[in-house]
Amino acid sequence: MHIGLDFDNTIVNYDGLFHKVALEGGWIPNDLPISKICVRDYLRKINKEDVWTEMQGYVYGGRMAEATAFPGLIACLNWAKEKGFKLSIVSHKTRYPFLGKQYDLHQAAKTWIDTFLKTTTEKRLIENEDLFFELTKEAKVKRIADINCDVYIDDLPEILNSPEFPKHTEKILFDPDRHHLNSGLPLVHSWLEVHTIFEKKWN
Repeated sequence: MHIGLDFDNTIVNYDGLFHKVALEGGWIPNDLPISKICVRDYLRKINKEDVWTEMQGYVYGGRMAEATAFPGLIACLNWAKEKGFKLSIVSHKTRYPFLGKQYDLHQAAKTWIDTFLKTTTEKRLIENEDLFFELTKEAKVKRIADINCDVYIDDLPEILNSPEFPKHTEKILFDPDRHHLNSGLPLVHSWLEVHTIFEKKWN
């Protein structure tokens, strides 16, 4: 069994970090909900799109070590690893930010994976050769097909609904904030749900 995983907003939860960085910059009110989407929408509403764009590079680069995994993710991946399943990350991510300091965003993500995605015995959950950071969405979908994922989990409906998405790969839309309830895709709202689904199918 080969499980493919998106990275940003599927494995990594940035809600608290974006809110923290935005508060540090004085760009949002203290009572704004702790949500990446709320920060983005607020900055766009006050015509601070450039601030939002530069903040993304800063968070995904300079502050990446402060990001957290979604609750339940590590336990789910450890279970899959113990079952002998193959795990791969296939992500669409630019190499460098569009604005601001030119952090290597691919390296920042790999360092985060090295640090946080560990088995219960402190071994790597996902090997370097199974990490794929593609520069375009089209290349991402092609990679999912090329490495022959049996299941792929992503937070973006447009990836799973791509005409080029491999027909044999089971799709799971990760939607913790319930933004895509009408997507027509199989939905999960937490990694606990993913874990439960996997246990029922493959125990």
